[in-house]
Amino acid sequence: MSDIDRLRSDHLRAVSEARDEAALEQARLQALGRKGEISKHLRALGGMDPGERKLRAPALNRLKSDLQGAIALRKRQLIEQALDAQIESEVVDVTLPGRPRRQGSVHPVSQTIEEVSAIFADMGFGIAEGPDIETDWHNFDALNIPPDHPARQEHDTFFVRSFKGRQERPNVLRTHMSPVQIRALTAQGAPIRVIAPGRVYRCDYDQTHTPMFHQVEGLAIDRDVTMANLKWVLEEFCRAFFEVEQAELRFRASHFPFTEPSAEVDLRCSWKEGKLTVGEGDDWMEILGSGMVHPNVLEACGIDTDVHQGFAFGIGIDRLAMLKYGIPDLRDFFDSNLEWLEHYGFLPLDVPALHSGLSR
Repeated sequence: MSDIDRLRSDHLRAVSEARDEAALEQARLQALGRKGEISKHLRALGGMDPGERKLRAPALNRLKSDLQGAIALRKRQLIEQALDAQIESEVVDVTLPGRPRRQGSVHPVSQTIEEVSAIFADMGFGIAEGPDIETDWHNFDALNIPPDHPARQEHDTFFVRSFKGRQERPNVLRTHMSPVQIRALTAQGAPIRVIAPGRVYRCDYDQTHTPMFHQVEGLAIDRDVTMANLKWVLEEFCRAFFEVEQAELRFRASHFPFTEPSAEVDLRCSWKEGKLTVGEGDDWMEILGSGMVHPNVLEACGIDTDVHQGFAFGIGIDRLAMLKYGIPDLRDFFDSNLEWLEHYGFLPLDVPALHSGLSR
């Protein structure tokens, strides 16, 4: 073996055996550095006779070129190996189970609205909607509420005045869901059968009252609707909502400007150790107001009172939720307490349905 073949074998092996860039740089310096072995042979060419230099110079230059190529290739390999090792050390195994996270809950009020809507939908009622900010006419005048009625005073109602100009009769935050019935009746006419669930607003705040709360009101107008139909609808609703076999109601004469005759409705129940049992016992609990729609209301909506008549009722949704799910304080509904919601809330897929049960 010639000395050039030995140089090639030794230095190419040193390059291929380098395990990192520092070792590779050391192999390069030993071969091609200023004091490297191949560099010494190249400098020695100047002292050779022309014939010998002509034979040796091309072989040394090829060796230098081959070594430079081998060093560059090995450097790329080392960089790729280091990158692969880094990627492997930082890899995230997406097949591992995710970290447990808090599951969202459906608010009891939202759940109760869904339950009420499912029950009345099964009895053929549609759902009507309307704006939270109502005109004075829709909220009071069309409902036969006189100008001097206490409900039209600022101590009971939130008034909304326009900033664009003076209003002789400012709008109001709706105090009940009846204006939605007015809008539905004027738009659709008779016959009609709808419920209107939503937010209402009044100037009041204590354990059982808040400035904003929820109601559902019902309306049924046709040619031969009577109080007997109203009684049946309310009994069926209470039986389905409280999930009992029987629900006994008691109607007490009352007065509302928009119904005549009017009645407060009580539900037979019993309270034992703070637990409500519906359909039995010696106690009665007021749950809603109702009556036959006043002829003045029908006439305001363009309904012929010689042909059509009907009933209306209103129920507090928050109160229903409190009774059914044992929630003691109405104000808790609006406190944004996650622990409270986790305790009283419902799973997102607990969709109320009569065939599978309204609640868990």
